[in-house]
Amino acid sequence: MAKIENKDIIEAIKEKTILEVKELVDMMKEEFGVDPSAVAVAVAPAGGASEDAGDVTKTVVLKEAGGAKLQVIKVIREITGLGLKEAKDLADNGGNIKENVSQDEANEIKAKLEEAGATVELK
Repeated sequence: MAKIENKDIIEAIKEKTILEVKELVDMMKEEFGVDPSAVAVAVAPAGGASEDAGDVTKTVVLKEAGGAKLQVIKVIREITGLGLKEAKDLADNGGNIKENVSQDEANEIKAKLEEAGATVELK
């Protein structure tokens, strides 16, 4: 049996649909008894170890919804997938909108919420 190069495997995966990739991951779980996504998560922090540990992940915290609370609720629902009641509670009381996100994603979320009129903090 000829050895298949990793780059060839990657190229083949690029041509698959999302459903086909999910099926592949499920087959790998069954065949090898390991969840490949768990391995990727465990390896990821080691790869970014050269970065400042304080900048790896951020938490987006809503401090105040501001005057256009309805718009802020819509943005919260869009970002988090929460229901109307949960999003309204967050807008009323403040709190963590999204935790452990990259700096770039945190900045995007902050910009969306501030555009809607909210006061937001990154931790």
